[in-house]
Amino acid sequence: MARDPICGMFVEEKTESLNYETEGVKYFFCCKSCLDEFAAPERELAKLKRHVILGVTLTIPIILLTYLPILPHYLNGYVLFSLATPIQFWLGWRFYQGTFDAFKHKMTNMDVLIAVGTSTAWGYSTVVAFAQNLFPMADLYFETSSVIITLLLVGRLLESKTKTKASKAVKKLLDLKPTIAHVIKDGEEIDSSIEKVELDDVILVRPGEKIPVDGIIIDGMSSVDQSAITGESMPVEKKLGDEVIGGTINKEGSFKIRTTKLGEDSVLSQIVKLVEESKSSKVPIQKLADRISSYFVPSIITIGLVSALAWYFIGGIGLTFSLLAFVSVVIISCPCALGIATPAALMVGAGKAAENGVLIKGGENLETARKVQVVVLDKTGTLTKGIPSVTDVISVNGMDNNEILRLAAISEKNSEHPLAKAIVLHAKKLGLPISDPDSFKVFAGSGIVSTYGDHLILIGNQRFMLDNGIQLNEEVEKRLEEFQVQGKTPVIVSIDKKVSGIIAMMDTINDHAKEAIQRLKKNGLQVVMLTGDNKRTANTIANQLGMDRVLSEVSPLEKEETIRKIREEGKIVAMVGDGINDAPALAAADLGISFGSGTDIAKETGGIILVKNDLRDVVTAMELSKKTVSKIKQNLFLSFVYNSALIPIAAGALVPMLGSHVYMILPFLAAGAMATSSVTVISNSLLLNRYKPMKT
Repeated sequence: MARDPICGMFVEEKTESLNYETEGVKYFFCCKSCLDEFAAPERELAKLKRHVILGVTLTIPIILLTYLPILPHYLNGYVLFSLATPIQFWLGWRFYQGTFDAFKHKMTNMDVLIAVGTSTAWGYSTVVAFAQNLFPMADLYFETSSVIITLLLVGRLLESKTKTKASKAVKKLLDLKPTIAHVIKDGEEIDSSIEKVELDDVILVRPGEKIPVDGIIIDGMSSVDQSAITGESMPVEKKLGDEVIGGTINKEGSFKIRTTKLGEDSVLSQIVKLVEESKSSKVPIQKLADRISSYFVPSIITIGLVSALAWYFIGGIGLTFSLLAFVSVVIISCPCALGIATPAALMVGAGKAAENGVLIKGGENLETARKVQVVVLDKTGTLTKGIPSVTDVISVNGMDNNEILRLAAISEKNSEHPLAKAIVLHAKKLGLPISDPDSFKVFAGSGIVSTYGDHLILIGNQRFMLDNGIQLNEEVEKRLEEFQVQGKTPVIVSIDKKVSGIIAMMDTINDHAKEAIQRLKKNGLQVVMLTGDNKRTANTIANQLGMDRVLSEVSPLEKEETIRKIREEGKIVAMVGDGINDAPALAAADLGISFGSGTDIAKETGGIILVKNDLRDVVTAMELSKKTVSKIKQNLFLSFVYNSALIPIAAGALVPMLGSHVYMILPFLAAGAMATSSVTVISNSLLLNRYKPMKT
């Protein structure tokens, strides 16, 4: 059995069942409307907008004609019928479809209550309008059915607006790959489309280009920025025999690769598939209103039938009044405020969240956020800023630290390497003058050689220094080892063939990250770091932040598996990330939380987006979720309680004292209950505006 990704109903995976396939994943649907909403969400949203506009346009005159005697009595019913019928069967058809699906699966939901209640109101009113002589009371309930349907459509529109972009994001992943590859055949370079590249083809990758396919380096070396895929904060040095991933960026140097994976086997395609599968396999939380209605609907129908039969066979008040007892129970129990109970709280809660930099996509994410037990955080770009920064400048021969930094910045000024940019940026922050070098030459994966005035400047790693005849003493080697233990990346600065200093860099911790983790732990949540970066760097960051658990050197595919294992322990898991490599984990988690500055796929896979990239907003999101869900529950109770209180009267409790003519006042009682419950629900929702996040 598959589950409809839109409504959550179970569907048999048969050939004749409605299905839709995208990116190699097949989805099954209970009805065409769910299929259309999944395949073309923008079109369905536009259709829903049109229905809401039409519903409001027709409902306003229905209300006016019902309570203001503008038209003659005999004509009023015909006009109301003409206005209410399109609302009932055109705009309200989705509720009938939901009812058919519910009955097909032997269950009841809110669609059943809405369909039964509005159909009863419309049907009874239609009979009264066209055969008024058969009924002593000529009261019409067209406005009841029309208002209920229109308000419910407004509620669905508010909810649907938050979900229109989700299906597009996964497809954007494959846009990371370039469309052209430089294929080497018979010693000649040929520009070929990616679709025509075959296994074992030799491809040339130039500096600054995206690597077109997964492969192994067979000639040359370079540094590759693969942070978007693996989460490694620093560019990775690639040499002969190393694997490279399609979609990552070659920073410096040219190299040739032999193609090893294509199409669905590539790393990016596997990430796409994992995201799709994880999204479809997650069981959506059943709406609270549906759970209530599974008991409420049968109860109301039973009460109505028992009342009608009892008054007919025992009370002897006749068929007309017995039928009216059933109609009254069903109509008066259909809570109009139900249409705004959830949307009202969601709208206020989501508005308050947005005011504080948190975008929440729909009620399911709110419901999940309040239950989270484990918060898993990506490192690069989430806990850290995702770019290297200078942390230390050490002199080893007495030269002034600022002079070492200034000459290093001059040497690195024209380099595109992230470490070079970090050095230049740090020098600028200190106000050091940075002139242009007289000459410079980059050695991919090793270092840079430049001249400035009378100085020969070399910057690079240990191997680069040794290859250029520059010896390292014990003090320098000790310093290098210390920095490496701390998870920092050191580069050696040589001036005029002598080691002058060391500049250490590191992906620095995001502002407020430590405070956010402390607050999460204070709220009883377990906090875990999940990263593709190396163990040493990950542990260094984790120790500074006070993390409970560290999982390092984890690939994007393994991240998704790790999240699943934590969930299998019975934990409700929230994943916080910002990169493409985090998308499968975000989809696999019970709740995905992404940064607003993150990639499209991370933002669309996540159910909550932190616009300000402030980790403290994770706490804000969870606190607001608890408060909003609490308001939704209160609203659902309030939307039922006023109308439910009148059920005994509708069933005829006052008939023995006041006679059967008590039904004359039921329309006014129903209208009063409807208005009171709606005002109460809205007022209760507005109380969420008092929330203020706790931030230092």
